[in-house]
Amino acid sequence: MYSEDMKYTQEHEWVRVTNGEAVIGITDYAQSEMGDVVYVEVPEVGKKVQKGDILATLESVKAVSEVYAPISGEVIKVNEDLSSTPELINEDAHGKGWIAVIKWEKEDDFKDLMAATEYEGFLKDGE
Repeated sequence: MYSEDMKYTQEHEWVRVTNGEAVIGITDYAQSEMGDVVYVEVPEVGKKVQKGDILATLESVKAVSEVYAPISGEVIKVNEDLSSTPELINEDAHGKGWIAVIKWEKEDDFKDLMAATEYEGFLKDGE
């Protein structure tokens, strides 16, 4: 179910790296646990984040949740579509529901991220 071209965090974010840039979003599991997403606060372009910092805030019918930066770097692009259609996160969490693109700084940040099979095992183990 989870793509091998992405890495995953224990906080249920995903990262897809291409050409020194990392596209970040939340996993399908996370969006299903949240329920219907009704509001997304994306970071500002140019914002510098450290691994573990709050990157974005999602509001659903159930709760408000933070999305944490899985890697350090500078936000170079955000998904502007989420301001008018936050439900993209529910409809396509691993595609059109991406949140931000970070120009990453540290290769070491990736060593703690899980491959798809590891993440699926993590979910089965009940966190």
